[in-house]
Amino acid sequence: MRAAVLGVTAAFVLGLAAPAQAAFGPVLPSLSRNLVSYYDFEHPVRGNRVLEQDRGRSGTPLHLINGGADMRVRDGVSSRTSLQLKQINPETAGNDDWKAGLYSETGVPTLRAFNGAREASILGWVKMTGQNPAPNSATADPSDLYNAIGLAGVLTGDSNGHAVRALLELIQVDGELKLVALARRLDGGASQTFAAAEDWQKLLPQNEWVHLAATFDFDTGTMALYRNGKPLAGRSVTAGDPWQLEGEPEPDLATATDPRGYKIGGSYPQNTREGNACNCRMDGLMFLDRAAHPREVELQYRWMR
Repeated sequence: MRAAVLGVTAAFVLGLAAPAQAAFGPVLPSLSRNLVSYYDFEHPVRGNRVLEQDRGRSGTPLHLINGGADMRVRDGVSSRTSLQLKQINPETAGNDDWKAGLYSETGVPTLRAFNGAREASILGWVKMTGQNPAPNSATADPSDLYNAIGLAGVLTGDSNGHAVRALLELIQVDGELKLVALARRLDGGASQTFAAAEDWQKLLPQNEWVHLAATFDFDTGTMALYRNGKPLAGRSVTAGDPWQLEGEPEPDLATATDPRGYKIGGSYPQNTREGNACNCRMDGLMFLDRAAHPREVELQYRWMR
């Protein structure tokens, strides 16, 4: 497979280097310069297996919440193991769902690359492994399901553990669950959503590894979604100018605050409540401080297969 991929990269007209095994994992050299965080879920922090090492440049450890080291399972794509996320007690409004992330009310200094960022990207492998969307544990009605499935996001600088600066997720759009890229340029401001047109269950079939990517450009107001290296057709959901891009100053950047952390497989990484649980596995999760080019997304997918 790698020989075939190297053949593809030889014809890469954008002049990017061929994929190579970087110190922090199999990452395209053109992406590695902007790789803020990279988690392959086979590198626990020495002496504390509840934490996962960041193989990107920020060195931000990820907390494996509630399940700890047991969340690393022998089923990976870019590595030997992946991260199991799941709802534990759907009938109880507790705080025991398996999710991952980190949270600080004063912001996370190691994530300063997203402070005043002009662009961002989130890439990773996802495998649905159970009921999605999950039952809403905050209500008494057993038929009530969450209106979203949490994947991965960068929190805003004023987030309560749910609000995001950049997010890859599945949410309700006009009453129908959709795979989306969602972002909020300004802390406390409105978000914009780019929703994939195709049925989410076709995009993420049960028990199948799928590579997803979302890119965000806060200056131009554009977002994009990719599945297995290919761009997805879709539409921006909110009309008007929710990111407040019109007028000076230019360029338009995200708020100049350090994000309060990451959320993965649900909201509230401070573990104060449950929300939008994902019964799924993740591997090769990457956070970039620029928008990956479509060709880079394709080559990254091919290299990690």
